[in-house]
Amino acid sequence: MIRTFICLAAAVVVGACATTAPTPDTIGQRFAGKSYVLLGEVHDSAAAQQQRLQALTRAVEAGWRPAIAMEQFDRERQPDIDRARRERPRDVDYLIAQASGKSGWDWALYKPVIALALQYDLPLLAANLSRADAAKIVRGGFGDVFATSQQKTLGLDRALPGDLVAAQTATLDAGHCGHFPKTMLPGMLNAQAARDAVMAETLRPYASRGAVLIAGNGHVRRDVGVPRWLGDDARVISVGYLEMDSPDAGYDTVVRVPTKDREDPCKGAVMAK
Repeated sequence: MIRTFICLAAAVVVGACATTAPTPDTIGQRFAGKSYVLLGEVHDSAAAQQQRLQALTRAVEAGWRPAIAMEQFDRERQPDIDRARRERPRDVDYLIAQASGKSGWDWALYKPVIALALQYDLPLLAANLSRADAAKIVRGGFGDVFATSQQKTLGLDRALPGDLVAAQTATLDAGHCGHFPKTMLPGMLNAQAARDAVMAETLRPYASRGAVLIAGNGHVRRDVGVPRWLGDDARVISVGYLEMDSPDAGYDTVVRVPTKDREDPCKGAVMAK
């Protein structure tokens, strides 16, 4: 019992208790030579994002020059990112103002990653499927957003694998406090698959130089996230930045950070079945 507590408190590498926590230096040293480095986050955890930034910075300072793809930018915003960089190459605030849209992200947390990309002139990629497109898929399927040829390219032209459906269903249900509307399930599963497939496709052209994905922990999980759509296990590394009470399955490496004090989202939650 005491050993278990020490492991959690110290930050644990996937699968077993480590005598020392993975540091930004040791994690960053693993990035060079990988085609895809998937770095997760707890969206409102500054501690998690600081740990991630340090690892990425160490790798870049050591000479690695990857493209950086971000969930926080919808794919339609790529022209805005490129234009902002031409107009003001080192102005992080200007880029965010031009390319963030009406999103609810806390951009103060993401400014350092964007600044790193601008400082080293790294490709900065808008990786996410927009909420509007996701909603279309929920209502009408992949064909409401992607042409048939695009569906084939993305790998969305066939039924979702059973294990992926089961795992994502459990995740959706847990995220909705056990009250997820079952009638919405097929559409929501399709939308989640589309997000991960689009992120994978955004990374793929940059495999030879290395591509980093900045995204939520669920997107970087090997078992259900973007790696399922990349299909190149040997060249992928997935790092989950998790709070102490989160399960650690699905990552190559886990970094533990303190759990933020939040109101219980399931308190009094009731949703229509």
